[in-house]
Amino acid sequence: QEPPPELEPNDTHNRLCSPKHHCHLSDTCPQIHSHLAMWCSRMALRRLQQVAVTPLNMAGGLTSNVQREMSTLPRVYITRQIPPEGLKILRESGQVQFELWDSDDVPVPRKELLQKVKGVDGLVCVLTEKIDTELLDAAGPNLKVLSTMSVGFDHLSLEELKKRGIRVGYTPDVLTDSVAELTVALLLTTSRRLIEATHEAKTGGWGTWRTLWLCGHELAGSTVGILGLGRIGVAIAERLAPFKVKKFIYADVAPRPELASVINAEYVSFDELAKQSDFLSVCCALTPETKEICNKDLFSKMKNTSIFINTSRGGVVNQEDLYEALSTGQIAGAGLDVTVPEPLPTSHPLFTLKNCVILPHIASASYATRNNMSALAANNLLLGLRGEPMIKELKL
Repeated sequence: QEPPPELEPNDTHNRLCSPKHHCHLSDTCPQIHSHLAMWCSRMALRRLQQVAVTPLNMAGGLTSNVQREMSTLPRVYITRQIPPEGLKILRESGQVQFELWDSDDVPVPRKELLQKVKGVDGLVCVLTEKIDTELLDAAGPNLKVLSTMSVGFDHLSLEELKKRGIRVGYTPDVLTDSVAELTVALLLTTSRRLIEATHEAKTGGWGTWRTLWLCGHELAGSTVGILGLGRIGVAIAERLAPFKVKKFIYADVAPRPELASVINAEYVSFDELAKQSDFLSVCCALTPETKEICNKDLFSKMKNTSIFINTSRGGVVNQEDLYEALSTGQIAGAGLDVTVPEPLPTSHPLFTLKNCVILPHIASASYATRNNMSALAANNLLLGLRGEPMIKELKL
């Protein structure tokens, strides 16, 4: 049966496997423990979907408010044509009047955005919008709730939001599986040189069979390093384990034994992470402490056979240093789903390298995940405007 309604996503697993309630399944049968974690994740996601398709009603029900004029409802601006599930929730809730920038291809122009947010009570945004002092000043004192359809929040001025008492909702957890899947796909594409191989097949480079032509690096017997161990890092490791990886290691601001035990990962220093990893996957958030943490110093310590993968935020990497490491053979290859800026100009030197695979920030780009993110963002907004706890709220 599903977790009871009061549990947030993944709470069932967290409570079963918390330090207070040691999970003996991991001692007796790691496979059972892994299946339990996967079951909990799926049940939590299903519950979120059920919440998403059930409009949240005002206290007392809509029937007591049917005579209320639309103009008295809280005003909300949506900065993008978000996936339909979220719009459906807002539309059917009867709790807000909203306007949106009706495009999924072009971000709302800054000038337009500053005009549209004037006097709004709530704002739904995506990661392309910079929510800073200028915008918050333009919005004015009515703005009480901000809901971002993203797991990252480096586009938000958190100190300003905290100072003004504006509550912030975000959308973690629902994209864990899709990001982990894409990370594995990018790792394999880079390490086995699939983009190069496809190009050779299309352009006539495929000649006679050659012993070392387009040889790459395999996962079997390798050490996989994770920089920033969270749920996504664990999900990546769980997917890579069947490839006969020898060892998982991770570096973080502090050991994370509960998460590490799920994948039997060893906590190491940042330097050891660089030295030991055959594959290094970056999963950390972008903060002042992690800005350009992946730089010349890191790359110089890595093996010349190592593969570097980043599906977190482009700002954690010094791209000039990465170009140097790749072009000189300091490391074997890199796969990036995130860059600075986004989109990365087609003239950027990284695009000239055969051993660098660059994707246009598509880690969460599955229909199911994007609709779930949209639904969670909508529900966060409605709950926040009602003064109730959000499903996922940033504690400022």
